[in-house]
Amino acid sequence: MSGMLDGLKAQSAGVQAGRRRLVGGLGLAAAAWMLASPAWAGSYEDFFKAVERDDGRSVLSLLQRGFDPNARDERGQPALTRAFKEDALKAAEALWTHPQLDLEAVNAANETPLMMAALRGHVVWMQRLIERGARVHREGWAPVHYAASSAELEPMELMLRAGAPVDAVSPNGSTPLMMAAGYGAIDGARLLLRRGADATLRNQRGMTAADFARSMGRDGLAAEIEAAAARRRTAVAPAQ
Repeated sequence: MSGMLDGLKAQSAGVQAGRRRLVGGLGLAAAAWMLASPAWAGSYEDFFKAVERDDGRSVLSLLQRGFDPNARDERGQPALTRAFKEDALKAAEALWTHPQLDLEAVNAANETPLMMAALRGHVVWMQRLIERGARVHREGWAPVHYAASSAELEPMELMLRAGAPVDAVSPNGSTPLMMAAGYGAIDGARLLLRRGADATLRNQRGMTAADFARSMGRDGLAAEIEAAAARRRTAVAPAQ
């Protein structure tokens, strides 16, 4: 992608062909603006550099000049998701002012801005996204999995308050409890257990949440999860 952008800067017969190759992946609104502006390539680079360095003023200026708030960087990352990933909250604030901002725009990994905000622990932004209409749950990898993977407890608390399913299942069978047990806050795993998360579930590799915890050296948490699994099995066992 960067090679294409370099070629687009050249004043040659290849400019129009380069534009056509690139435009397809950036959305119709971005494409229309790009083709109308002879300086669009430079603005594109300036825009994502401004996002990366959290220069909200420059982001806002480019938006006011017509830049698409839903443009994707060279790796297919929408601007808002990129801002959350980089902890560039001033840039996010500038993007937030645009009425055409797409809250469900996904990157190459099918991640939404809410998912990235949850992973990075931006709880205030999670709340704002939800209040503005971002989907709390989606099939496959869901925001609650990302909240469970955060090092902080608050994202998990917020997603559960918003109605996220406690046992959401990812494409490989992983649950929020598994993600919290292996990668997230230990208190997040305990919160999920208190909310009734099923500790007996296994993913496609046959791993339980206790296995996730033990693989990361969290033996005490693994024991708590196994105890919860034993209680659940006892509760659902048929009477003799």
